[in-house]
Amino acid sequence: MQQPLAYRMRPRTLDEVVGQQHLVGPGKIISRMVKAKMLSSMILYGPPGTGKTSIASAIAGSTKYAFRKLNAATDTKKDLQIVAEEAKMSGTVILLLDEIHRLDKVKQDFLLPHLENGRIILIGATTENPYISINPAIRSRTQIFPVHPLSTAEMKTAIQHALVDKERGLGNLPLVLEENAEDQLVAATNGDLRSALNGLELAAKSTDPSEDGKIHLTLPIIEESVQKKALSADKDGDAHYDVISAFQKSIRGSDTDAALHYLARLIEAGDLPIIARRLMVTAYEDIGLANMPAVQRAVTAVQTAERVGFPEARIPLADAVIELCLSPKSNSGINAIDEALAQVRQGGFGDVPAHLKDAHYKGAAKLGHGIDYDYPHDHPQDWVAQQYLPDRIKDAQYYQPKNNGRFEASLGRQYWQLRKAQQHTLRGKHHPSK
Repeated sequence: MQQPLAYRMRPRTLDEVVGQQHLVGPGKIISRMVKAKMLSSMILYGPPGTGKTSIASAIAGSTKYAFRKLNAATDTKKDLQIVAEEAKMSGTVILLLDEIHRLDKVKQDFLLPHLENGRIILIGATTENPYISINPAIRSRTQIFPVHPLSTAEMKTAIQHALVDKERGLGNLPLVLEENAEDQLVAATNGDLRSALNGLELAAKSTDPSEDGKIHLTLPIIEESVQKKALSADKDGDAHYDVISAFQKSIRGSDTDAALHYLARLIEAGDLPIIARRLMVTAYEDIGLANMPAVQRAVTAVQTAERVGFPEARIPLADAVIELCLSPKSNSGINAIDEALAQVRQGGFGDVPAHLKDAHYKGAAKLGHGIDYDYPHDHPQDWVAQQYLPDRIKDAQYYQPKNNGRFEASLGRQYWQLRKAQQHTLRGKHHPSK
């Protein structure tokens, strides 16, 4: 059985690696390791099809070490033992461990001593953030290198290599890849070279030659062969959380088009629950009191979206995102509660003033609870000056009003008026009951 094109075109040395020049380029870290023959275990972290396995095989080819590939999720401890025995015999084995974030404790405990003595040089590959998903015991014994999606130019370079290579590629076929078809092949696969090469091979081998004897790979053929690639907002993998983060930050930054872009990616991933949760959090955290009616409409939009589901859910969600982006912004609410929490957690609290204590039970008066409480509704405008905070922190202030929106500006004026009136009346005084 012939291996897929992407497999056959894997680089044999570091010089053949396409992209990732920040790691394998001249004078860069992996290149320096190979040159000095001082390899250390590493974790390659990045999206699928960006060259993690290729780098591992190129390292093995450049160093002439034995190269083995296992999967942390599906391969067993016995498979690891076989690699370890081989390492004892040959001296050093490079082990590419795919999905390393799924390495269980049994396999980890077996592997650690071999990493320590250098018999096994581990190259872990993962699409998930290793600082979150990988056990610290493994992480502390490896270097972590990010791997980035390939650029358009890098993708085209790799595609052209595959088209002309007669030994491993498609060079023996009379292929003509049209320019717009190549552009689509690169765009549709979004920096995933594996998908691009395998899509190219499918197109080449499923297309009949034309009258001129050439196999013309046109735009419709490439579109059919590649189909639709999952966006990097797919629910699996760390990239999903990057999209969510960018979504909120775009709303916070009032960039409507960016926010709609990230919303579209989340919609394509079909993740309505996370959209709903993040949109409501963003509304209260970043718009908040500057435009509370917009916040309330965002909640209503989320409820509507959850009720109708996709595809119609995209309409209320888009409306809410646009309004939140264009609304004035205020984080005074989250800042206020975080200030209060910080003070409480640092011991900044005290006894509740006696006049505010619960007085509904028999005997409360004997304890002095509720005596001299001044009922605000018995006074003009339903307000009276009296101390509400404990004595230790009676002058504490957490809320800092902002003036970005008319709604909060009005609240701010009321807040300062009440605070000043309270302080003026109570200045230098305790409540009469004390």
